Amino acid sequence: MPYAAVNDTQLFYRIDGAQNSTAPWLILSNSLGSDVSMWTPQLAEFSKHFRVLRYDTRGHGHSDVPPGPYTIEQLTGDVIGLMDHLGIARAHFAGVSMGGLTGVGLGARYANRIDRLVLCNTAAKIGSPEVWVPRAAKARGEGMLALADAVLPRWYTADFMARNPLVIAQARDVFVHTDNEGYASNCDAINAADLRGEARSITAPTLVISGTHDLAATPAQGRALAESVPGARYVELDASHISNVELADRFTKTVADFLQEAR
Repeated sequence: MPYAAVNDTQLFYRIDGAQNSTAPWLILSNSLGSDVSMWTPQLAEFSKHFRVLRYDTRGHGHSDVPPGPYTIEQLTGDVIGLMDHLGIARAHFAGVSMGGLTGVGLGARYANRIDRLVLCNTAAKIGSPEVWVPRAAKARGEGMLALADAVLPRWYTADFMARNPLVIAQARDVFVHTDNEGYASNCDAINAADLRGEARSITAPTLVISGTHDLAATPAQGRALAESVPGARYVELDASHISNVELADRFTKTVADFLQEAR
């Protein structure tokens, strides 16, 4: 399996679409409690047009779990370090939830490395200490199984969950096998990150996607993020938090069209 030594951490990554060596790079960043597999619905289409780089955020999937708490500086620095490791000068970036928060930081702090930015089901400030402190404590003290039944119903609408039991089973499997400390340390990073003052400095063409039924990063928060980024576009999908899975075809087309349009 491919790993990159980045910031004293072994990050697991995958590359698809590499047969087109002149295609632009697209980096995909996972949500809290998931891994590279969450982007499977987009791979076939995205790989036609881009060299697609997925990675497991530190503390997730096959990546290392260094001591926490983590910070948004580490999460953004890991992406830049991975780009440096692979010789990627510039790339498009798309992230869901925690991955989207990472994207806000990248767009604000590393403008010279980001071409276009897609911020999905996220905000410049996600949640509050009342959410993240007890969740991190529960992950550390009781484990991921204790969180699964509360968290997963916030990812998808009830109707989608009823119609797609295999999708939910796969997501649950990844979630419960996420490292307890890795999950908690990323909760710490999200809790401490407030990028509302930085979002207005983003210069990359930006698309913000929200889910109408998202309780974790609400449409109001998505609209506020889009309004704070100069020239950003806002799209709302009839989905909950993991919109790239719940409304996969619409999500894929929306993102692909945005990334390929002329500037």
